Amino acid sequence: MRIAHLAAGAGGMFCGSCLHDNALAKAMIRLGHEVALIPAYTPMRIDEESVSESRVVYGAVNVYLQQKVSLFRHTPRFLDWLLDRPWLLRWISSRFADTTDARELGDLTLSVLRGERGAQAKELDRLVHWLARDYRPEVVQITNSLLLGLAGRIRREVGVPVVVQVQGEDIFLDLLPNREQVLAEMRARTCDADLVIAPCRFYAQRMGELLELPAERLRVVPLGIDPEVHQGGGRPATPPAPGPTIGYLARICPEKGLHTLAEAFRIVAAAPGGENVRLAVAGWLGPRDRPYLSEIRARIEGWGLADRFDYFGEVDLDQKLAFLDSLDLLSVPTSYLEPKGLFVLEAFAHGVPVVQPRHGAFPELVEPHGAGLLVEPESPQSLAEGLLELLADPRRRAEMGRRGRDAVRGPLSDRAMAQGTVAVFEEALARHPAGGAAARIA
Repeated sequence: MRIAHLAAGAGGMFCGSCLHDNALAKAMIRLGHEVALIPAYTPMRIDEESVSESRVVYGAVNVYLQQKVSLFRHTPRFLDWLLDRPWLLRWISSRFADTTDARELGDLTLSVLRGERGAQAKELDRLVHWLARDYRPEVVQITNSLLLGLAGRIRREVGVPVVVQVQGEDIFLDLLPNREQVLAEMRARTCDADLVIAPCRFYAQRMGELLELPAERLRVVPLGIDPEVHQGGGRPATPPAPGPTIGYLARICPEKGLHTLAEAFRIVAAAPGGENVRLAVAGWLGPRDRPYLSEIRARIEGWGLADRFDYFGEVDLDQKLAFLDSLDLLSVPTSYLEPKGLFVLEAFAHGVPVVQPRHGAFPELVEPHGAGLLVEPESPQSLAEGLLELLADPRRRAEMGRRGRDAVRGPLSDRAMAQGTVAVFEEALARHPAGGAAARIA
């Protein structure tokens, strides 16, 4: 099958959606499909081998200028090409990472959703032309529903089904000052998607209600990762810690819940059996959240626990694998309803049990596979009790670790994710007016 996958780059930070899209594309390629993974806005930044195209569509500089200055809606292709250079987009992404507030992006979001009626119409013209004349896919996958404005023209003029993923848009939508206007446009555009894929049942229901999508248009394909990436060997060993280590691996920001974990760590450290427990933290930290981390570190120091706290900053692939190998437990106690939870699967791959809030995607990731515990959301006491329960039982942790490894080699593998996604594509082809058996490559 010939697949075009449009993936939105996340600027200067590692992005779970980008990691998911790249892993999915790689797995589909290994299954024998031809995949063009095409970044939108900025090049993708991931910590594994990238299979994305060098081109960037809807380049962030052009999209922004077209929104702000009408002159740039009519500039020649040569100038647009210069502003779309990946090196320039990477530099701008790193220079201005985390400096743009989502609350300032309402008008641009609405404009992109309006597609051919928006300020970025010429970007859509060029994308459709390239797909129809050059790449000629059999199916187009769009990374999230905020890009639904692209689907209608692709479906009509390229003549292929369009499958849209949902991956956490509700969090962004809640920050927009024009949320209801944006939602109304999204709801009007959902008819342009043949099918919509969610990473879990919770998020399928959440986005189905938000976008007023009937259940028959929604499909669930669980998140998956490549277990081979996480196998031992070929990376520097991490010296063993003097005591059991609780880990956190995610972006450093309030919504990911590091403050809740820090409070739980204080409770664990004061409990019988918690005398030598350590807290290790790794993840991308944007300028806006530096005071947040500083406050947490000051509190830990005030509790007399600074010598049992380590912050490793942003980690590359080898550093991440070594970090995960060094953990006894992992917890990222998000305050929001997490739709994915890639860090849970990464912990599973290293045989590390997790202790997570009982909300969002976590019940579907943890309970069926028996590789961790669920606790009350936003409760340091409940989280501490779950951590202490597992810290006191090494044999149970070992069994949970084994189950986690089995899960990412089976139903939570990238291969299973790719097979499930391709099955949705085949269904979309069969339903599409120009699709069916004639459009499918055996």
